[in-house]
Amino acid sequence: CFDGVAGVEPQTETVWRQANKYKVPRMCFVNKMDRTGADFYKCVSMIEKQLDTTPLLLQLPIGAEADFIGIINVVDSTAVIWENDDLGATFKVYPIDDAPIPEEKKAECKEARAKLIELAVEHDEDALMAYLEGEEPTIGTIKRCIRKGCIAQSFTPITLGSAFKNKGVQTLLDAVIDYMPS
Repeated sequence: CFDGVAGVEPQTETVWRQANKYKVPRMCFVNKMDRTGADFYKCVSMIEKQLDTTPLLLQLPIGAEADFIGIINVVDSTAVIWENDDLGATFKVYPIDDAPIPEEKKAECKEARAKLIELAVEHDEDALMAYLEGEEPTIGTIKRCIRKGCIAQSFTPITLGSAFKNKGVQTLLDAVIDYMPS
């Protein structure tokens, strides 16, 4: 769990080194995206450089700080938008093309999804061959490949949210079930 404002902190580096030593698969949650100074991309950059890992963006933020209203799920190209200030209880899920978000966010999702698929399919020979032949992998195939890569520690899946307001916690738990070892 990373602070969206502070990024990688010394204790995190210590725990990360220990996880490396014992070959423990892991994923990241960039927390406190609703706080002043939150910067998801800066935090991801710090994770990549300071922890020497390849980030796999499972989600992208919609807004930041006081304007943090939701997340984009890169795997299935949907947007989760919280409508009220009821601690994340009320939200709507939109297909990315129908989501009430800026067009540049939709384009960013398409670019991040292409990168995610390229990294993920490397862990399944059949999926890789189909992808190289121009076939778009199914969501099930993508999830299976991400799980294999996560367990092999080839990359680190990254999610985000605001735990205090219970925003992004549901999608984090879904990701834990989908990608982490039992």
